Amino acid sequence: MSGPERSNGPAPGAGAAGGAGPAGSPRVSRRALLAGGAALLASLRPVQAEAPAHGTAARAPYVIYMITYRGETEVEQGFRDYFAQRQIPVDLVVRDIGRDVSRVPGLIDEIRRLKPDLVYTWGTPVTLATVGRWDKPDPQKYITDIPVVFTMVAAPVAAGVVPSLASSGRNVTGAFHVVPLDAQMRAMQAYRPFDALGVLYSRSEPNSVALVAELQTVAEQMQFRLDARPFAANAAGQPVADGVPAMIADMKATGTDWLYLLPDTFLGTIYDITKPAAAAVRLPAFGAAELSIRSGGALAGLVCRYYSVGQLAASKAEAILTGGQPASDVPVETLKRFSLIINMPVAAELDLYPPLAMLNYAEVISG
Repeated sequence: MSGPERSNGPAPGAGAAGGAGPAGSPRVSRRALLAGGAALLASLRPVQAEAPAHGTAARAPYVIYMITYRGETEVEQGFRDYFAQRQIPVDLVVRDIGRDVSRVPGLIDEIRRLKPDLVYTWGTPVTLATVGRWDKPDPQKYITDIPVVFTMVAAPVAAGVVPSLASSGRNVTGAFHVVPLDAQMRAMQAYRPFDALGVLYSRSEPNSVALVAELQTVAEQMQFRLDARPFAANAAGQPVADGVPAMIADMKATGTDWLYLLPDTFLGTIYDITKPAAAAVRLPAFGAAELSIRSGGALAGLVCRYYSVGQLAASKAEAILTGGQPASDVPVETLKRFSLIINMPVAAELDLYPPLAMLNYAEVISG
């Protein structure tokens, strides 16, 4: 790359200050020398630094109110880092509900008092508790007058968060993290061909119910058997882990080849139960989200990286905060590139190693 031209010495034809120049050139007067010195001093004055992009020098930091479900994840780290990398000053007010969605109404009251510039929500239950369904607006109950950017909503249309990915038609947009199901099934077949797929899900989570319905359609198209079993529920209709090991053992006994770990919020809280139960009967699991591979004992998964999902969500917040776009005009999207992750310790435990060719493009967890 060519840089600015540099001078390595006096320009051709220049003489010493105050002395005679080359033959025929006039002598420099004292008045001219003083004038030139003043001009030089003026040129050496500090130049005022250019204001950062996005008009950040002209205003206070943007206030973003963040509602998380189970503490901070790599999604939030990606979200934070995006603003730091773009030099957009933000103040983040973080509230974690500790997996208790009943706490969200209290946070909505706080949001109305604080009046932040934007609200961030993590997961389908938190998002629905904050903004409600698109077809059942209720300004008294939900946030409608402050833009909301969601993350980790697996099926935003089917769950009723938005009517379409192109436009929410309201003050909501976001980033979702689930790779198309047919692509996941093809990755599973490439690792280990199968005839039957098992899945556990929560009836109380619209996100999970929608994905199971879509998975049934894919099963018919790809001609495999789907064994979908809902979790038991308590008197309040909330899922409980009762009988989960027995369901997994029965899936294996009836010919299930893979256990598919949906991005089900409740399922993500009981990996300490599903992981040993699947290992006990040597049933390999395939994860739809990064957490299921790193913490849930999945053998492999085709996923959107959490950190990158957070950055995508932040880019949508930027379009609203600094670009002046209405949230309804910012499309809901997922990443365009996915990661195939293989958990090699699980592969060794199950003696189910991937095809060698797969190692050319997969990310391998080695320990």
